[in-house]
Amino acid sequence: MIEMTYKKGDRVRHPSRPEWGEGSITKIEVVTRDRATDLRVWVRFSSIGEKTFLASAAALEIIDDQGHSSSVHARPTLHSLQVSEGGGWLGSMTKRTPEELMTTLPGEASDPFLPLRKRAEFLLKLYRFDGSPARLVEWSVAQSGIDDPLSRFNRQELEQLYKRWIFNLEAQTKRLMTELRRDGITIESLLPTAPPLAQRTIPRLQREPMR
Repeated sequence: MIEMTYKKGDRVRHPSRPEWGEGSITKIEVVTRDRATDLRVWVRFSSIGEKTFLASAAALEIIDDQGHSSSVHARPTLHSLQVSEGGGWLGSMTKRTPEELMTTLPGEASDPFLPLRKRAEFLLKLYRFDGSPARLVEWSVAQSGIDDPLSRFNRQELEQLYKRWIFNLEAQTKRLMTELRRDGITIESLLPTAPPLAQRTIPRLQREPMR
């Protein structure tokens, strides 16, 4: 079973070929072999050029902004969900509806094995999706894993889904703030580098009761 789903533009590393360095995903397509569904992934490495892999075999690791790689914290993309009706590992991957998928936070936002400060930094970065027209499109691409979410949802639907997503983000932020206080970490210390929406939202959340 594939542990990670990918999207175009992800920075990745091949765990068995570290000498290749970092690469960037340029293309993804769904393929079927022996009645099982897989992903074919094109990756361009600066050192060796473009390579093509089957996701199940390569187990590419995604690299975050700090240069850390991870092959966990996965969630299925909308594309995966749509093709899952064909069966195989994608069919057993999730029972979520597309709407549920669009309003679910990434796994890193609540992963208990991620250091608390790293989890908080990740959560605050999600506030870069501030609901403005341009950011709404970026958010919908990130959530769905498809290049043109407007082919699946109209703008009004995306706006409603975003409102549900931001509600979930704020609720998770409040839970995390409680954990931070228990560990003697103030979320205010993380705000100077946080997106403007986070800087506006945190003071309001501090005044509200726990949801």
